[in-house]
Amino acid sequence: MYLSIRDRPAGEKAAGSRVATTVVLLGVVSLLTDISSEMVAAVLPLYMTAELGLSLLAYGVVDGLYQGVSALVRIFGGYLNDRTNRPKWVAVFGYGISALSRIALVPAHSFAAITAVITADRLGKGFRTAPRDALIADASEPSMLGRAFGVHRTLDTIGAALGPLVAFGLLLLVPAGYSAVFVASFAFALLGVAMLVLFVPDLRTSGKGLPVRRMVAELASPRLRKPLLAAGLLGLCTVSDGFLYLSLQDSGDFAARWFPLMYVGTNLVYLSLAIPFGRLADRVGRARVFLGGHVALLLTYLVAGGSDGGLIATLVALGLLGAYYAATDGVLPALISRRVSADARGSGIAAAQTVVVLARFAVSLAFAGLWEALGPSPALLFAAGFLMAGIGAASWLLKGIDR
Repeated sequence: MYLSIRDRPAGEKAAGSRVATTVVLLGVVSLLTDISSEMVAAVLPLYMTAELGLSLLAYGVVDGLYQGVSALVRIFGGYLNDRTNRPKWVAVFGYGISALSRIALVPAHSFAAITAVITADRLGKGFRTAPRDALIADASEPSMLGRAFGVHRTLDTIGAALGPLVAFGLLLLVPAGYSAVFVASFAFALLGVAMLVLFVPDLRTSGKGLPVRRMVAELASPRLRKPLLAAGLLGLCTVSDGFLYLSLQDSGDFAARWFPLMYVGTNLVYLSLAIPFGRLADRVGRARVFLGGHVALLLTYLVAGGSDGGLIATLVALGLLGAYYAATDGVLPALISRRVSADARGSGIAAAQTVVVLARFAVSLAFAGLWEALGPSPALLFAAGFLMAGIGAASWLLKGIDR
């Protein structure tokens, strides 16, 4: 992959078709951090159940915290970014909390201790996400936002794909060496924090800090209301990846045999398409690409719901899921960042991310009950019907927004 970048003074926008150096540096920080976090996420089920002897229910509680806690502080992290006008240092605080949580896993041998550590890690993610995305938006030309977020998400996803491979490689070298995994995870996280502190500029807006009243007015403005509503509505129609993978596993031997590689396969498609879809969003409209990503998700549900677990169906489902993430994950903050003023950018991005995370958390609980009542395939087809209606409603809400 070749990226045309150049050094530039803090605050200067990227020129022409070049992606700003700050964006690439933030991508490398995320790459290192995602190697660290996915190393832990990959071994945590085995560590809790096989090593510590905790129940699957205990792991389910921790997994729920892992997925949902960051949503509780994302808006606060975005507001802190806008209020202090120091996005880099708010992000450093969040990355630092997550890094310390990695080494804290070494002495954590009880359910309560692990729960506390995972909660701290996810709180750190909640603090850092909006300031980081605000830095990306501020460093980029408006016409380049899709590509800039695509570059960042590509590097981020490379880390997410490498993390599980590094973790299981260490466990092959050191059987039951979970402490070695946690120490190595801490080292990668520390490298990410060091790179952020030493090399990423602290870009600021021209504002003097965002008062609470102004933040509320920005988040309630008509310019932001419709995209937030559309994102939340589509989030309510989005099933957790784990259910998709389990459905493919349940329907045939191929998916069951290669289950550990499903997540890696999705990420490989994601990172290959993130930059092209970001560039496409800059050309044809971010709302169109965002909605197109949900059409890919709809097709994923239909393929997985009707799958017999064969090779072709599994690969098509993983490819469509990767395409969905490539068309939505970076495109949504690019869309939102142009709907709010520069000094409220962090709060606006955080609001969109919070709405999506909370909606997905709620629908996962509902889908679990649907799965138990109907079975995996009917439940996915039922979800596909809801998503089809959601896409129609979101298309109406986002009509003309790219203009």
